[in-house]
Amino acid sequence: MSGLHHPIDMGGAVTVLKLRIYTLVFCVASAFLGSGAASADEVKVMISGGFASAYRYLGPQFEEATGDTLATVWGPAVGTAANAIPVRLARGEWADVLIVVGYALDDQINAGKVVSGSKVDFARSAIGMAVREGAPQPDISSIDALRRTLLAAKSIVYPDDANGVYIRSELFRRLGIEGRVESKSHMIPAERVASVIANGEAELGFQQIVELLPVDGVTVIGSLPAEVQRYTVFSGGIVANAKNPAGAQALIRFLSSPDAAPAIEGTGLEPLTPKAAD
Repeated sequence: MSGLHHPIDMGGAVTVLKLRIYTLVFCVASAFLGSGAASADEVKVMISGGFASAYRYLGPQFEEATGDTLATVWGPAVGTAANAIPVRLARGEWADVLIVVGYALDDQINAGKVVSGSKVDFARSAIGMAVREGAPQPDISSIDALRRTLLAAKSIVYPDDANGVYIRSELFRRLGIEGRVESKSHMIPAERVASVIANGEAELGFQQIVELLPVDGVTVIGSLPAEVQRYTVFSGGIVANAKNPAGAQALIRFLSSPDAAPAIEGTGLEPLTPKAAD
């Protein structure tokens, strides 16, 4: 994934993909309707940001193939803000599908808000590194190369989230450089890491690749070596108070299908279902 700038162009595969989507969701919905579920034309989705680019690309294709409408509610996957998904569900707000990071979905399954057994993993997101567009591209292809690059850097930034905590508290320690990079590495609490890099305020930035790619003015060098990588998994499940479980299941099946994998990959995520054969 060296030198990535933007997601891939999916234009040539759209017609075939739409046909496959139609066949897939028709079969899934028919199975549910045959078991007595009521037909509905809206699927309400609660979703947090990490899977957003893939969802925004694939959602309209799902709607066109099925005739259903996706009603989307956005909010943080965790936390106590009024719009946070756990808060919405706790106060009884309904949805058909929940798409969030895997551990947050597990929390809602344990709380009885998502149907047990309905969880499906869609994709995982690797931590990557970015530099300002046009800047020299350092080597991070191995543990030793990553260590040398970080020691040579003038400044390093990472996000104020679980991945940032991992970088600060574990990655630097595992590389044996925590004391040597402490003074030049900083957590970014209120701004995108990629924006800080694009503005020239820092030399190197770490964040999930899916969050780095959409920002202009940076080049994504690649992902961390496998030995020190930390993945974030994005998953979907059927909400316990779903009004359209057939539509929910159809959407989940589609987003986890081989035909959806190329678009997911194009947003910087790693699909957990192999691509369909041509």
